[in-house]
Amino acid sequence: MRKNFGAKPMLYPQMVMIIASYGEDGAADAMNAAWGGVAGGDRIFLCLSPGHKTVKNILKRKAFTVSVADESHLTEADYVGLVSGNDVPDKLERAGFHTVKSEFVDAPVIEELPVALECRLISYDENDHSMIGEIVNVAADESVLDEEGMVDPARLNPIIFDPFKRTYWNLGQKVGKAFEDGNKLK
Repeated sequence: MRKNFGAKPMLYPQMVMIIASYGEDGAADAMNAAWGGVAGGDRIFLCLSPGHKTVKNILKRKAFTVSVADESHLTEADYVGLVSGNDVPDKLERAGFHTVKSEFVDAPVIEELPVALECRLISYDENDHSMIGEIVNVAADESVLDEEGMVDPARLNPIIFDPFKRTYWNLGQKVGKAFEDGNKLK
């Protein structure tokens, strides 16, 4: 038997993403978000309400980065979601995060988080809070790359958000091979 929860935004896994932007004064800001994901070959979808300072910055600068939160920075990632840049303008510094300017868009890259998507704003709908960005570049620190030069999930150790219990989880281990294991049923 199944339990019905109604219409709720509960899909697993929900990546913990840190969205970063520059303000009018050039100061870096970031927020924690879990509602979003890849929306095509070079698109990302985010659901972000307009009151966030980060969103206001993105709308002015037309650029942002999306970093994958990892287990070693769980506390810092949670902190930037707990406090608002509207109230705590130096929240990145308080979190211990450092930024460098993206080479591709007018947005900061958080140095401590090893994978970042560098994006240009395509659209934002204030009514349903939907933001679409064009992924211009994906940058990964060499520390999370495998022998083939690809991101290794075990080295990255990303965290996911459980919307039912409001907890964070790590991914665990590899359990199969995509586009291969299903061939057993052909």
